[in-house]
Amino acid sequence: MRQPVNPRAGLLAGLAGASAVLLGAFGTHALQGVLDASHSELWHTAVNYHVWHALALALVVGLGCGRSGRFAAAAFAIGIVLFSGSLYALALGAPRWTGIITPFGGLALIAGWIALGLSISRGND
Repeated sequence: MRQPVNPRAGLLAGLAGASAVLLGAFGTHALQGVLDASHSELWHTAVNYHVWHALALALVVGLGCGRSGRFAAAAFAIGIVLFSGSLYALALGAPRWTGIITPFGGLALIAGWIALGLSISRGND
């Protein structure tokens, strides 16, 4: 049965999407000529994953929030922060050890997709 949408989850989805657009524009305009090619590629990857997972978060909110859906929303939010956040930091010159965080964010994103699939297949449990 479809559960009512948590307004905080909707706000989180909107903030995730807005911040992806802002950071994408910032990278394109403010960091143009500042980042070398490899750091620019890191930034682009971070924005790409950020935007797609902001959309996935919005999808979860739109479908309703069963147990698996709530887990998916949390996993997507954590994944955006850890995965994209660590890549943003690396692109801006953070120490290389910051890259240790990135795979944990990737695992959170993967877990989010699995939970989303379970939520859909179980009828938004």
